Amino acid sequence: MPGDLKQVLVIRTDLDMGKGKMAAQAAHAAVAAADKSSYKADWLRQGGQKTVVKVGSEQELIEILLAAKQAGLPVTMVEDAGRTQIAAGTRTGVGIGTAPGKDIDKITGKLKLL
Repeated sequence: MPGDLKQVLVIRTDLDMGKGKMAAQAAHAAVAAADKSSYKADWLRQGGQKTVVKVGSEQELIEILLAAKQAGLPVTMVEDAGRTQIAAGTRTGVGIGTAPGKDIDKITGKLKLL
């Protein structure tokens, strides 16, 4: 089993989403990214560590997504359904992992906590 596994959820702060909306988007990202990971069962046994960080633009979000893909990490982009606060198709967040923390930190380690 690999070392410390974790998941990082990256949420945009430029959309003026309410706290509940941001939490929902992070939850969507967490579930979708975990389902792509071969480490999911081990991660859950280790306690399911998650960290939520922020970016200030769609461009930053896309850059994080592309870097995670380039690194071969399980990653997913969340696009809103448009039922409440923001327009359908708006990119709201990215979920990375579950994967070894050291691999994710190379991409998200400099981002600030949400």
